[in-house]
Amino acid sequence: MIATLKILWNSFKMALQELRVNKLRTFLSLLGITIGIFCIIAVFTLTNSLERNIRKDLSALGDDVIYVQKWPWGGNGEYPWWKYMNRPQPEYKDFKNIEEKVQSASFSSFNFESGGKKVEYGDDYMDGVTMMAVSNDFDQIQQLQIIQGRFFANSESNSGTNVGILGATVWDGLFSSAEAALGKTVRVAGRDTKIVGVLKKKGESMIGGLNFDNAIILPYRFARTLVDERRFADPYILVKVRPNVSLDQLKDELRGVMRATHRLKPREEDDFALNEISSASENLNAIFGAINLGGGFIAVFALIVGAFGIANIMFVTVKERTSIIGLKKAIGARRGIILAEFLMEAVCLCLIGGSLGLLMVYAGTLVINMSGTFEVVLSLGNIIKGLSISAVVGVLAGFIPAYSASKLDPVVAIRSN
Repeated sequence: MIATLKILWNSFKMALQELRVNKLRTFLSLLGITIGIFCIIAVFTLTNSLERNIRKDLSALGDDVIYVQKWPWGGNGEYPWWKYMNRPQPEYKDFKNIEEKVQSASFSSFNFESGGKKVEYGDDYMDGVTMMAVSNDFDQIQQLQIIQGRFFANSESNSGTNVGILGATVWDGLFSSAEAALGKTVRVAGRDTKIVGVLKKKGESMIGGLNFDNAIILPYRFARTLVDERRFADPYILVKVRPNVSLDQLKDELRGVMRATHRLKPREEDDFALNEISSASENLNAIFGAINLGGGFIAVFALIVGAFGIANIMFVTVKERTSIIGLKKAIGARRGIILAEFLMEAVCLCLIGGSLGLLMVYAGTLVINMSGTFEVVLSLGNIIKGLSISAVVGVLAGFIPAYSASKLDPVVAIRSN
């Protein structure tokens, strides 16, 4: 056993020596496998990172939350908008009924958004700001990262006090810092509003949704004095499920309360939509599975080209070392040792090429992350996957040349030169 390991170790050192001596040939051999591993791991890395970022954004919207809205979220095929356009908007009385009667809910909030608002402070102003109107428990449902100040007190929400919370883009544009914005009075649509909180910068979401950065959050009862939500907004109700209660149970209870509130007959269709993030999240598995399959299928062709390059160079290597193989067999080297020697060289070539491909992918992740498009991470799983694929390609590409070398007759091999 020790003797066999020594022979394999010497074979490994010889393989590395051959790679160093024939630099150009080695480079050309590695190029194919490098490109192949780069392609396949780049596809996996980008799709995994994209999926992780989308799931993160979906989770931030609330994967344990039901959105009671007029419009259902789009499904497969043509969207039948004509069925929904005459539905009533969710109203504040719907929210109060849900708050009082739905036992499966832990928190609920009535909300609407209105864009294009002007926020002024002194001589400075920002246009195009989104005004978000929310009721008491909005901060218990959505992940608000308040870095200075606080959320609205219940008394402020119930009385419609002129207070607000600024998003990062807005306070950055009007003030020198988050601390400077706290306690100041700004004008929203011409109305004085005291800033009681400022939000941490969140960045743009990949799925749209609520953009807290370019927003000012106001209590609903104050915001409704600035905008009539029944005419100029699209109000909705957020309902968070109680712990240890399923979303399906919450939806059933919500459906019963909403149908009773709207006085719908048993055979009438719902005139409201109960939307949930989890349904969108479940569709991601199929979508990204198909993307990975398609991208992997394309990348496999690059790997096949690389494998042919490795096989070709291994045949040349066997031809060059024919006499040495004959000498080894003449002094007692077994066929398995010869086979292992050339397989090890092929695997070594592929691992070096695979490592270079992974380095290229890592460099690409740094460039993308610097651009700030979205966060891309080369995971340990993809690194292991890349090296494993390289090793498998090395075994497959090197087996036939290695097998032919192990089958050589020692006498014929020695006389070959």
